[in-house]
Amino acid sequence: MRMTMSPQFVRPEIAAMDGYVPGEQPQAGKFIKLNTNENPYPPPPGIRGAIDEVLQRGLQKYPDPMANAFRMRAAQIHELPSKDWVLCGNGSDDILTICTRAFVGHGESLRLPYPSYILYRSLAQIQGARWEEVRFNADWSLPAAFGEPAESLKLAFLPNPNSPTGTMISREAILELADRLPCPLLVDEAYVDFADYSCIDLPKKNEKILVSRTLSKSYGLAGLRFGYLVAQPQVIEQLVKVKDSYNCDSLSIAAATAAIDDQVWLATNRDKIVATRKHLTEGLEKLGFQVIPSQANFVWCTHPEKPAKPLYEALKAEHVLVRYMNYPNWSDGLRISVGTDDQISACLSLLSNMV
Repeated sequence: MRMTMSPQFVRPEIAAMDGYVPGEQPQAGKFIKLNTNENPYPPPPGIRGAIDEVLQRGLQKYPDPMANAFRMRAAQIHELPSKDWVLCGNGSDDILTICTRAFVGHGESLRLPYPSYILYRSLAQIQGARWEEVRFNADWSLPAAFGEPAESLKLAFLPNPNSPTGTMISREAILELADRLPCPLLVDEAYVDFADYSCIDLPKKNEKILVSRTLSKSYGLAGLRFGYLVAQPQVIEQLVKVKDSYNCDSLSIAAATAAIDDQVWLATNRDKIVATRKHLTEGLEKLGFQVIPSQANFVWCTHPEKPAKPLYEALKAEHVLVRYMNYPNWSDGLRISVGTDDQISACLSLLSNMV
């Protein structure tokens, strides 16, 4: 018999919210998974030795609470003045949570573009805060309203590249936004290693700019859970007060440090993903799909004659998972992650018999 907790015991905000629902993660059966933007290739080989070293030392002691080994290497790679510019987290979602808790109080506001990562809204709800969604322009630029000051506005999220579209806002526009906004601007670069440019250096130019990263996508470490933030040290100092005491474990710290140390592997992997992304985009367009040009490891597509949900269901019946997403007052469609060439060819072959 399934028991449910009475709503009277939880905060009203929690009882009222639906909660964030991740993409499907089937635990049984063999699927081609193109639904959660995972990297289809094994991670950098050096992580195995790094994990083995930790296991040989044992796990009976707590990890470094600040993950300083990773911070030092990340500072070197990103040409930051010191490790004090880096904060580590249990995936970049942990970073987003820390920032929301630190900057946005009950009843205050968080601003985000629309459509974008739906977890942002959930973070506001958990905090008992409000959220303001500002719709992208038709060309996927941001309207002036996104940078307008507001008394209750305490944080703005900007995924760059955006999800689900894979589109980007220019560095110049982000600097201008930060100048106009009365609050921190967190640039979420979860997919940026597949893009043409990054904003990782912009925190040096403006204290209000924070940049988050994850190792889940480009380093093939979604199962490890490790992310980080780049911001000015006085900002990091305040965020440390909010994070869990040991939010990164010894295995993830060692593996993440070994992963970012292999920049040659990263460049090679990126090139493979970008090439397959082109193959996927061209294949979809030949089948009549409308595809938004993407700078991420996924594409967003719609078909003028075939509804998206039946296509998603038909692919799932053939053990190919893509992400069906429905954004009210905008569109529904399919977000297809970039897999291997063979996986994408299989997906395109199935779709060719459905449209």
